[in-house]
Amino acid sequence: MKIKNNLLVVLVLIVASCSDSNKSTNLEVSLHDKPLLQVEIQPRPLPNPNKNAYFGDLHVHTANSFDAYTFGTISTPADAYKYAQGYPILHPSGFLIQLSRPLDFYAVTDHGVFMGLMKEAADTTSEFSKYELAKPLHNLNESVNDGLFSLIKRAGLFRPFGQAVRKGLDDGTIDSSIIEEVSKSVWQQTIKAADEAYAPGTFTTFAAYEYTSSFDLYDKYLHRNVIFKDTKDLPAKIFTRADSQDPEELWDWMNLMRSKGVESLAIPHNSNISGGATFALIDYNGGPIDEEYTKKRAFNEPLVEITQVKGTSETHPLLSKNDEWAAFEVKTGMEEEKLISNLKGSYVRDAYLRGLSLAEKGLSNPYKFGLIGSSDTHVSGPSDSEEVFFSKVGILDATAELRGSIPFKRFYGTFLKALRPNILKEVDGKNYFAANDRVINFSASGLAGVWAEENTREAIYDAFRRKETFATSGPRMKVRFFAGYDLENSQLDDLTLIQDAYANSIPMGGTLNTESNKNPTFLVWAIADPMGAPLQRTQIIKGWLEDGEHKEKVYDVACSNGLSVDPSTNRCPDNEAWVDLSDCSISADSGSREMKVFWQDPEFQNGQNTFYYSRVLENPVCRWSTWDAVRVGEKPRSDLPATIQERAWSSPIWLKSS
Repeated sequence: MKIKNNLLVVLVLIVASCSDSNKSTNLEVSLHDKPLLQVEIQPRPLPNPNKNAYFGDLHVHTANSFDAYTFGTISTPADAYKYAQGYPILHPSGFLIQLSRPLDFYAVTDHGVFMGLMKEAADTTSEFSKYELAKPLHNLNESVNDGLFSLIKRAGLFRPFGQAVRKGLDDGTIDSSIIEEVSKSVWQQTIKAADEAYAPGTFTTFAAYEYTSSFDLYDKYLHRNVIFKDTKDLPAKIFTRADSQDPEELWDWMNLMRSKGVESLAIPHNSNISGGATFALIDYNGGPIDEEYTKKRAFNEPLVEITQVKGTSETHPLLSKNDEWAAFEVKTGMEEEKLISNLKGSYVRDAYLRGLSLAEKGLSNPYKFGLIGSSDTHVSGPSDSEEVFFSKVGILDATAELRGSIPFKRFYGTFLKALRPNILKEVDGKNYFAANDRVINFSASGLAGVWAEENTREAIYDAFRRKETFATSGPRMKVRFFAGYDLENSQLDDLTLIQDAYANSIPMGGTLNTESNKNPTFLVWAIADPMGAPLQRTQIIKGWLEDGEHKEKVYDVACSNGLSVDPSTNRCPDNEAWVDLSDCSISADSGSREMKVFWQDPEFQNGQNTFYYSRVLENPVCRWSTWDAVRVGEKPRSDLPATIQERAWSSPIWLKSS
């Protein structure tokens, strides 16, 4: 047995020493070859009362997050804000990463628990590094490589470290004041970086952090990002899981801070892997939801992150069986996702329906939230397209081979599979790296969109609060969504259309009080990303209760290429868009750059409490895993979708009977 294990180590070291040759399968060449983006500061524009669309990311990790640092990230919050403004930064594996276009707003959201502590443990000059538990981390990122030996070592670091720290705090062998001082110092540096990068009118930053309730997927995985409106009088100590793992106590702390003039909101994410806990019908401790709970939650959590690298949380094929597009980026590679008990309470559309049920029982609706997307990048900056997806975690998924999108080296793979069968997975007769099989299911997603008068903290935060927000899976599609009773008096080509819509109807995120026996009119206006694929269709998703039972329906409301919706099926005809999987080229003559439509619900029933939201779909494009394969002349894995339809989701509009 010892001989066998030693042989494995030797093989791993051989593979690690050869790992640099694999970088050609990633994006190093294309990223270095592209010209560096020139960023110019423009004069501050005047506020637009009809609002502008701004795009950003509210979920970003730097070296101050324990998991990001473990996998080689050494960039700072200041580096992250530079990246968001269009400047290149180094990926942990040594290649340059850069956005195709600057973003409008950004928030570094490092984990609140143990903030900066892994980096402190690695610094051999620090007081904390003298503890025995810190020694395995000494000088961890002085030299970084993405060989398997390094990955195996790093993969086993942060959980034992966290457990050892908690044990040391419990038994008094670790001085808690040292950890508290590290956290406070790093938090102040985070605030400073946000303030120094803030350029009102051009680029907005928010002081923020991630509240991490649980580390275990499908077991009360209740994470949320806490976003502060401004940086004035922020607390020196933030609320973390060390204070409580109960989100209700986080809301209590936020309310306490609010009473002291510090405004914030929390944004849950990855409800898809929460095991039904994110939108449960009971509280964290298993008790019934009451009015105090619903009001507290609704006020402190007006938004939810619907899409990010760890998947999309709109809905699931087992929950929405009549939605042909329900399977978008929902696969996680884990057995738990197959259990319906883990799906109910884990997806946004189901949560909206649950909210209607709670409201029908006389409670305030705790699930009346708007939508954003974000990335959850752990390398300080997100990829901004499927074509240039470069990883989420760091060196763990820095190459196409490590991501599992191209075959593992055949010679070494044969030996490794014989010694450790689970390290590789055979697909189509080829071996793919599967030591962490979740990585291949990661998504190149997403972005937060807002409609705001100007690019400032005040205006963008106010848009968060009123839920005039939308999410995209990455492309910068714009979608407007209104409902009202005077829209029928407007024309789609009126120059005052949006001005009139704001004056006489309700925008996304709002509630429309229905008028007796009158069917409201909806306006959807979608514009394609100028650097993305054309739009294929615009949809409206409706949810309602019928005799207490959850009901939902998907309506196509606008089609590309001048096609019309079939009223019997509520679907657009096929626009015959295609993708060439040999080079990922797409059809040039299918799809629309803009879609604008008025729509009325053909099955509207007066007195019915309902929600509606819009979903906009692009023509199909290659998934990032297909791009990886095409670049090296491999066929895409047959067990993965070769193409996807990028999309945008508006926040809902709720109809309330008078």
